[in-house]
Amino acid sequence: MTVDVRGPYFVRSFERGLAVIRAFDADHPALTLSEVARACELTRAAARRFLLTLADLGYVHTDGRLFRLTPRVLELGYSYLAGFTLPQIAEPHLEQLVAQVRESSSLCVLDGDDVVYVARVPTSRIMTASITVGTRFPAHLTSVGRVILAGLPDDEIDIRLARADLRPHTARTLVSADALRAELRRVRRQGYALVDQELEDGLRSVAAPVRDRDGEVVAGVNIAVHAGRNSVESVRRDLLPHLLATVARIDADLRITGPARAAAHDSGTHR
Repeated sequence: MTVDVRGPYFVRSFERGLAVIRAFDADHPALTLSEVARACELTRAAARRFLLTLADLGYVHTDGRLFRLTPRVLELGYSYLAGFTLPQIAEPHLEQLVAQVRESSSLCVLDGDDVVYVARVPTSRIMTASITVGTRFPAHLTSVGRVILAGLPDDEIDIRLARADLRPHTARTLVSADALRAELRRVRRQGYALVDQELEDGLRSVAAPVRDRDGEVVAGVNIAVHAGRNSVESVRRDLLPHLLATVARIDADLRITGPARAAAHDSGTHR
């Protein structure tokens, strides 16, 4: 069981205010007061205070019944994105890759125990969940997460696997820490990860690590495909060579521009 230790500095109301903002997403762009309270486990009175405060600050708009985020919330992430050069470096290469393979590709970084999408070039929607910049998934469940995890020291991998939620998402999900540890060793040896329908039925993905000029893994690039259209063998044969060539070009650009400002690539003990 993970013990969540909060320091004496921790501001609970600030945490709850952020939770209110995160309650809105692509599937829930407009919420009532009751829905926000329920999603954030707040009383209606508390939820109302947070929403009206956000409205006064310009981050939320309401018609009196429904609440929606305003474009001003983009300011909250702009400073991070403005200083994070890796997506800008990678995106032209992702566009070229997608044009070649006609499948979606994304760039992800590690944030806590999740991977976060920081650049994406889609083709068709193949997942139940809509994926956009900012979407996150547990790192151990994804190909792009595994190539990043495989670049970490063994002791840090052990810490992460010990606290990971290993519940199955599909019948194929690896739910053993030992099996995942062995898989990460294999990913490290072969230089790529292929995940076959572990996160979602019908979804296959292959990923390769992005390295900075010091050889450190700072991100991963994936190609995601529908299992009905692409066998494991065809992914390795037809898609993997293009993926590896793309990552090599991104690596070459990073060697010229310097280490990526990967603020989201955090330490193994931070959560």
